[in-house]
Amino acid sequence: AGEPSATVLAAFLTQYYAERSFPDVILCSERPGDADVIDWLETEGVQIRIPGAGREAKLVDLALKNARTGPVTTDESVALAEQLSCGQIHRVEGFDVSHAQGKQVVGSNVCFVDGSAEKSAYRRKKLTEGNNDPERMQELLKWRADRAIAGRDVRPDPDLLLIDGGDAQLKAATAAVNSTGWDVPIISLAKGEEIVYTEDEQYDWPTDASYLHLLQRVRDEAHRFAVQYHQTLRDNVETVLEDIPGVGKQTRKALLRRFGSVDNVRQASREALLDTPGVGSQTAANLQDRL
Repeated sequence: AGEPSATVLAAFLTQYYAERSFPDVILCSERPGDADVIDWLETEGVQIRIPGAGREAKLVDLALKNARTGPVTTDESVALAEQLSCGQIHRVEGFDVSHAQGKQVVGSNVCFVDGSAEKSAYRRKKLTEGNNDPERMQELLKWRADRAIAGRDVRPDPDLLLIDGGDAQLKAATAAVNSTGWDVPIISLAKGEEIVYTEDEQYDWPTDASYLHLLQRVRDEAHRFAVQYHQTLRDNVETVLEDIPGVGKQTRKALLRRFGSVDNVRQASREALLDTPGVGSQTAANLQDRL
């Protein structure tokens, strides 16, 4: 038996719109089977509709007929293992890093088993601030590998690690994993060019290959999960500052631009606060009192 169609639909929407512009409306034959994906689309202003009759319903029926007459593909996990010339690939973990100019830096670690997302095995981590993606990816993979080697991670070891990025991210991640002695194959998939990198080779696979689609789903889900966590932290920072009397949107931006984080604002002297555009004597006093 295959995956439930609602689950497949949710995975497709994540993959398809990860790097594309959002429409105003998406017509579906049923509601996507992932509340996080629905929330993500609605946050982006997309309305999901399941038409029951009329022109929109006919369009959905036509799309379903076209999908059913499409080519039948082999098991994508088996095909991926064949392409990479490795053993069985049941469990794939994906990793990505998200930040805003080196601030609120976070890493994501998602997990797919036999092509399906296993959300109970998702993890996320705050990373050292800095605008260097390969270094942050190295930190993220070192954390994952250290936990596995020390037996602090209850999840089974994956059959494959997938990095969101190109050759630079792969080299950084590989160095981190190798330094721990954790023996798990590692590859990367770059957005846009969709080139798969291994330590020794590059693969430019057909765009309709099922094994490429599997990697794209893992990569795009790691990206979504990282961005979601980053936005949560960013929103928390905005709320902390904007709850202080005298600090509006522009002043908050000026404070974060100057000091980089709420912790640095908290530790700033009165003179440094007053030297920030939009911060007067009373606002400086409020910041020192409330933070």
